[in-house]
Formats: sequence, C-alpha cells, structure tokens
Amino acid sequence: MPSQAIGNNNTDHADLVKALLLPRTPENIREKYLSLEKRAEQVEFGLLEQDVVVLDTETTGLSFHDSELIQIAAARISGREHEDHFETFVHPQARIPPKISALTHITEHDVASAPDAQTAVARLVEFVGGQPVVAHNATFDRTFIEKVPGGHAVSDIWIDSLALSRIALPRLRTHRLSDMADAFGCVPVTHRATDDVDALANIWRILLLGLCDLPKGLLELFATMHPDVQWPYRPIFKHLSQNKQEVPFSLKAPRTTLIGDAEMSPHINVKEKDVLKPVESCEISAAFEQGGLISRAFKNYETRPEQIAMAREVADAVSTSTHRVIEAGTGIGKSIAYLLPEALFAKRNKITVGIATKTNALTDQLVSHDLPMLSESMPGGLNFVSLKGYEHYPCLFRLDQAAAASDLPVNLVYEKNKSEHTIACEMLTALAVTYAFACQSPDGDLDCLGIRWRYVPRQMLTVAPSECLRSSCPYFPEECFIFGARKRAASADVVVTNHSLLLCDVEAEGRILPPIKNWVIDEAHAFESEARRQWAKKVSAEVVHTGFETLGSTRSGVLKSLLVSSSDLEDSSLAGRLLTRESAAVSRASLSCSSLFSEIVSFGHEIVNNNFNYERTTVWIDQKLRSSETWKRVVEVGKQAWRALDEAYKDAEEAAKAFTSEASTGSSELLKAAQFMMDTRDALRLILAGDDPSFVYYIELPARRKDLGSESLCAEKIDIGADLAARWLPHIQSVVFTSATMAIGKSFEHFNHMVGLDLIKSNEYKEVSLASSFDFDKNMAVIIAKDMPLPTDKSYLSSLEKLLYDVHVTMSGSVLTLFTNRRDMESVFYSLAPRLATRGLVLNCQTRGSSPRHLSESFIADNSQSLFALRSFWEGFDATGETLRCVVIPKLPFANPHDPLVCERETRDSRAWWRYSLPEAILSVKQAAGRLIRSKTDSGLLILADSRLVSRRYGKQFIAALPTSNSHLVQCENVGQFITIWRHAHEKN
Repeated sequence: MPSQAIGNNNTDHADLVKALLLPRTPENIREKYLSLEKRAEQVEFGLLEQDVVVLDTETTGLSFHDSELIQIAAARISGREHEDHFETFVHPQARIPPKISALTHITEHDVASAPDAQTAVARLVEFVGGQPVVAHNATFDRTFIEKVPGGHAVSDIWIDSLALSRIALPRLRTHRLSDMADAFGCVPVTHRATDDVDALANIWRILLLGLCDLPKGLLELFATMHPDVQWPYRPIFKHLSQNKQEVPFSLKAPRTTLIGDAEMSPHINVKEKDVLKPVESCEISAAFEQGGLISRAFKNYETRPEQIAMAREVADAVSTSTHRVIEAGTGIGKSIAYLLPEALFAKRNKITVGIATKTNALTDQLVSHDLPMLSESMPGGLNFVSLKGYEHYPCLFRLDQAAAASDLPVNLVYEKNKSEHTIACEMLTALAVTYAFACQSPDGDLDCLGIRWRYVPRQMLTVAPSECLRSSCPYFPEECFIFGARKRAASADVVVTNHSLLLCDVEAEGRILPPIKNWVIDEAHAFESEARRQWAKKVSAEVVHTGFETLGSTRSGVLKSLLVSSSDLEDSSLAGRLLTRESAAVSRASLSCSSLFSEIVSFGHEIVNNNFNYERTTVWIDQKLRSSETWKRVVEVGKQAWRALDEAYKDAEEAAKAFTSEASTGSSELLKAAQFMMDTRDALRLILAGDDPSFVYYIELPARRKDLGSESLCAEKIDIGADLAARWLPHIQSVVFTSATMAIGKSFEHFNHMVGLDLIKSNEYKEVSLASSFDFDKNMAVIIAKDMPLPTDKSYLSSLEKLLYDVHVTMSGSVLTLFTNRRDMESVFYSLAPRLATRGLVLNCQTRGSSPRHLSESFIADNSQSLFALRSFWEGFDATGETLRCVVIPKLPFANPHDPLVCERETRDSRAWWRYSLPEAILSVKQAAGRLIRSKTDSGLLILADSRLVSRRYGKQFIAALPTSNSHLVQCENVGQFITIWRHAHEKN
C-alpha cells in the first residue's frame, strides 16, 4: 500500500480549522493552529516517528461485554511516511448489526472467510513486535484486543492520541479523529479501520507539533512531575523538551500575556437609567425575514411563526419591564427567540442581560454556538460571557500545588475496577490538559476539557468558595479564571449562567453576579426544585468529615502547614500556642460531631426499624417525633457539638489574628478551612430548634453499612415561590420563564405558584402558550394499557414484564422505559433481558454505579438497543430519529407519600396532593413524552402502563396535558398487535 503523507491535499483547510476553534481564541494562538498543516510538512521528530505503530479497530458495538472485533488495521510510522501496513477482517461469533454495517461498510460477506479473533490478534502481535501503539481512544481498542487470548502481548505501551490531542490542541471544540483529519488535510476518516489508521498516522505529526507550540518549560514540567508514575506520555514530553531550550516554567507569565491590559468598563445598572430604549415589534419581524439578521446568522433558517411570536413577547417584556411565562413547544427554537430581543435590548441600553439554564450543556450550546453566530451578524458584534460555579473553573494556585505535591490524591477515587496506576495516569493527564488550556485560553472552564472525572477528584483542580484565597492568590484577579470571568461579565451584553449560580447569587444578596435586572430562565420547569436544593440547610457527615480532614491538626492538614510556617513570624511563640490550642479545639469538635452522627444513625434505625428504601431513606422530623425521648437525646448531643464547633471557630479567628500582614495568606487559609464549622453550627442550631415554619426538617440515612458517613440532618424550604417573590422578583425589571413543559392543560396556576408570580400584581406578568411546530397528532400515538394491574397488586411485575416483552419485540428495540423505582426496574430487567437476548435484542439498565453518559452514548449509537432508566433520563435526554421510537412509563411518577416535604404539606393543606403531587406528576409525564419527538421527522409511541389513567378521575388530566390527542385505550394482550398496525401505517406514510 502506498504511503500517505500529510499535506497531500492542496485544498485550503483554514475555514475548517477556524470552525473547530473555540470562540475568542487569541489571534496569535489562532495563527499557530492555522499553520499546523503547513509546518508539519517541514519538521522532524526523530524517535517519535520511528517504529511507532498506529492502530484502529472496528467492532460490532460499544459494549466491552457483548461486542466483538470485526476489523483490525495498523501501520508502522517511518518519518513522514507509513508504508508497512497490517489489515485483517475478523470473523465474529454473532452477526454484524445493520447500523454497524451502514457505518463501517463492513458486511457479513467481508468477514465470512476471515480469521477468528484469536488468530487475527496473534498476527497483530507479530506485526507490532512490542513497539509502542498509538490509538485514538486507546482504552477502547486496547480492551477489545486484550480480551482476546494473547492480546496482552501486543504491546505494553499504549498511547491515547485522543488524550494527547487535548493537551496538544486545547482550543479545539472537538478532538474527534474525523474532525481533526478533515481540518488538517489528512486522509478522511471513513470508519473503516484502514482509512482511520492512515488518518491517525497523519494526525500524529500535528499533535507532536502542537505540543511543541506550548510555552517554554511546560513540556519539561510535564516530563518531570510525579516521576514515580509510569505515565505513557512522559517519554514524549521528555523527548520534545530536549529539542527545545527549556526554561523553568511559570504559569503566571503566559496568563498575564493572554489577559493583556485591556480595560473593561462595567455596564450601568439598569435601575440607574431614567429612560430605556425599547425593542420594537417591527424590528423583530424584520430580523426574522428572509435576508434579515437571523437568516444571515443561521444557514438553512426556516421561518417559524411561533418563534417570531415568542421573540415579540420577549421584546415586549424587556421594553415594558414586565414578566412572561412562555410555554414553547418542541421545535420552536426558543433560544434564538429570546436571545435576539434580549441582546438588542442590552446593546441599545448599554446594560447586561442574563440567561439562566438548568444544565451546563445548554449553557455551553448558547455560548459556543448560538451567541457566536448571532454576534457575527449583529452590527458591532455581541459581548457575551459564561459564568458557572467555582467547581467548574480550574484554580491555578491549586493546579500548581497538585503538580508540585509529593503524592497524587489517588485515595480520593473509589474505582474498584481500576488500578492506582491507571488512576494516577488519569490525574497527570488532567493536570497537563488543564495547564495547556490555561496557557492558550484567556477564559473558559473545565467542562470543555474532556477530563474523566471518575478518576480525577474535582478538589484536585478546583476550590470551594470558602477555600478561595482571593487577594492572597498570585493569580487574583485578572489571571484567575473565575474572577476574570466575573470581571468580564460586568462589561458583557449577555451573561449566560445556570439556575444554581443565579440562586446562589440571590442567597448572597447579589454579591456573585453583576447587577442584572433582565433575566431569561430557560428550562424553567426545574427552577423551583433547584432553588429548594440550593437554599436547603444541611449538617452533613461527609462535609464535616472532609472539613476536619482538611483543617487537620498539629500533625496534618492546614494547621500543620501553618504551624511550620509560623516559625518565620515575628511572634512565632504566640502563633504556635494559638495554633496548638486551635488543634485541640478542633479535635474536641470532631469527636462531638462524630458522637452526633452516631446518635443520628441510631435514632434513624430505631425510628425506621430497618425498613429502609432501596438505597437511602428519609425520616421526617415532625412535632410528634420532636417530643420523643429518642429525639431529645439527639438534641442533647447536638448541642454539645454546636458548642464545640462554636469554640473551635472562635479559636481559629484568634489564631488567624496572630499572622501579620506579611503572612496574610496563612490567615486567610485558616479562616477558609474553618468556615465549614460556622456553617455547620448555624445549620445545626436551625434544625435542632425547628421553630422556623418556612422549613421542613428531616434526617437522611444510607441503607447500607458501607455508606455510613453520608448521613445528614436537613432543613428544606417549603414555599420557594414565597421566597422568590420576597427576595428576588421585586429587584428584577423583567423575567422570561420558558420551557416546553409548564402548563397543566391550559393553566399556568401551578407554575406561577412555584416561582412566586401569584404573589405579585396580575398586570405585571403575562402567560403565553405556543404550540410546537411539529405535527404530534400525525407522528405520535399514545397507548394506555387499560387493564394493567395496579402497582400494589401482586401480579403487577409479572404483567409488566409480559407487556414490556411484547413492546420490545414488536418495536424491534429502540425502546426507552422510564421507571420511578429502582427495585422494580432491576427486578424486571434481570428477568426480561435474557428473554430479549434470545430474540437478538439488547437491553441495558441504569444499575447502581452505571454512568448515565455512557448509557446515553451506547443507546444513541445503536438503534436496535433498548434501555431501562430512572429519573435522570426523564428529561434532558435527546435521541432523534430511529434511535428512539418508543417511550414506556410503567407507573405514574407521583411523589413518595413518605417524602418529608409531601408529609409537611399535607399537615398544612388538606388538598396538598391535588395542589402539588398531581401537577408535578403531570409535568414529569409531559417531560418524558418530550423525549420521543425531537425533530420534524421523528415519530414514535408513548405507552402508559398505569391503569389509574382509566380508573381514577385525575387520569384525564394526564392525557389532556400530552402534546397529541391521538391516544388509545388498549388491553395489554393487544398492545403488540396495535404497535404492529401503527408502525405499518406510519411507515407506509
């Protein structure tokens, strides 16, 4: 086979590279990326291009347990060429799924006479000869190779080019091999292993050159940090650093250069402006017309009347300083509908507007796609910033500490199937990726770096607000990612954040975010529940244990560190005595808290009588329970802990005073580390007293002994709407609440109560319902299994298994079943999965410890696969087309009647179930139904396997709330036949 040299395509790939770069990539960094293809033709990398084997495999699926090899290809690199190739199909034991054949163009004919996996791998061993192997996502290829007998002999050194690309090219939006190959003029990726190997061989030089472009001294740092770990990339960094005149690396220098000295003028608080210039309805109409601003910004734009109507409503809201509640059906394009008028209003009045989303995924979509596209078409552009919580930003001071530390925190990772060495390598890769990103990115966060957080504890790279050194940090404020983002946010036209950070800002009385008075709350159906979570007060055994571990004693932690450094102080003896006294107080507080949590566990087991839920259970602390002798014991021990925490915090304050201004870092570090004691003390006082009627109080307990240490005392707000109406809405000019699921039928009463709109004047807000642009009646049908036994019936699970068997077989897979109960889900799964396997159908399950992301990716990658899942899949899971053709809801998702909030509401309101539990369940079903139709061409079935929809009077409310009127009452035994007829009719059309 002839060699494939990089740069063999004369096409200019600059536009492709530009499209891959993250927004706001600095010009000098941008130019380096644009010149990589040309420069790669002229450089030499010596040993790194000699006797290195690049490898790729194709398999029947993504599952390591069930899938098999069907092709192996490899090539040996020799300079800029790779003439020595290895290629073989592999004969699998099972048939190749049609989707895999369509993707790879590998057919049953191709593999019919191919060697079996063991023979093929033996030939690969001979070809590789133990040389280093480079593969893109090497864990995948290596696992499939090494699960074949003899596969471990291929090589001891596997280099993951995917991970290496994140270090070498941290400003790329994606590091998929196909995208990089196209952008840098390599052989196109076809998902045939032979072509993909040629593409990877070309990309190898691009990656090495990208590493050489990193700042001087950084590769030397990578080569020498934590030398005891056999990190596969270390020899690469060492070799490349030897070819450069390396100098000691300091992150401060490249960060200072990146940030520059650009002055930013904060926008004026909107309430300080006497007159606001409105956004007129005619402007909105013009922007959405053919040739208008929106059609210029977005290729293939299609006019949608509902989108224009929504944009006009948002424009009217900001112009009149009123609020909107907008239910916007799927497919309307609501993000553009609110971004355009908000952005126009911000630029025109030189103010900042805010967008708050539920998920960081939507935040990233707005900042990486929608806003940049809009900015390109707006006169003068658009200044926008993303803001997230502390845990999303790298702390550069902590990054330096982690790189220089004597040990990596492998003890903080609990992965029974991974060795400490593997975990340590993942940690080193995370450090390298973060350093590279920080050297090329003036702003940004950790969410785009592809760090495998299963193996990397966030506290290795981030800090909590209470741990931040602020003015004592060498990177504060300009070079710091989070404070730099906050400074830029004050000058931005649009700030995009999440519900969580916005609610934290409300709790902090506006000390976190800029003074934004015009907000859009997207995914607003989840806003109230997030507020309840954010504003809860908790005494957590896990938090307290971690806090005391961090604070330490005279022999460990912050206290030991400060005791050592105090010898340099002018009055070192005083500082030493105070720190020693603090250490003793901390020890007493730690023991008191341990006694409290032991008492809580004993109390909980006594009350629950070991009748725990599947994983965790909650115990409502009502007035009856508070009068019991067992609770009185908890209170007594709790008071002792409260006093001990109070004493230890006061001693910390005294010790902090002993540090002079020259050692202010030590003072700040001590108080930050001790902050958890004050927070715990205050929450404990609130919960033990139990006299604030705005809270519901409860205990949360683990069911399993191995989870002891995660118990907690909790106080949760009951009426979030009242708090929002009192603490937030009066200070805001306009809020647009929007989601696809807000109304119950045609009523917004429930939602308005949840967010406090029912407590303000009716002329200050308006409700708007905009139907989806999709034809749900044509493309979706609802089946109600009218004779299913009730969930309390003994025959329920066996009947459900029979129904689900019929559904999966007649749908040929592609079914998502959404459970409310883990016990039911796993019981049915373990019985049903083997039966479906005999029909060639794969069923996965969200078992304990499984990764929702991996389950999602596996489901989306194979349209014959089906999935049993829990709450995390009821909303926010997108699978278009043939990937998802049927959603099953076995049981209506009513709140647990023993939930403390439910119990507390029912003691205060005789109609609480009708006011809260019923509408919340209806909205959950609407959310689940929304998983089914995600594009104009999608179609599918929603199956509701709960006969209460027929036998209870509230059933009609569920059915009326669904996006289609095409619903059918069907007996369980006829569901399979109905599906067959519906699919036949639908597929004919």
